[in-house]
Amino acid sequence: MAATLRLPPDVQKALREAAAREGRSQNAVIVDAIRRYATDRTRRRDEAVRRIVAEDADLLEHMTR
Repeated sequence: MAATLRLPPDVQKALREAAAREGRSQNAVIVDAIRRYATDRTRRRDEAVRRIVAEDADLLEHMTR
């Protein structure tokens, strides 16, 4: 799938420099960043749900009666 990213100049510069420093394409750097973001976001959401369920276990149990 093709996509067009409109990055601010400072972000474009940081991307270009990171890709050059790592010896990877800008596309590879972006793909890796998106994958890490999605994984981290899912992990944080799952942790929040577990925390809420644990904190509100009594209330949730009461609501199922």
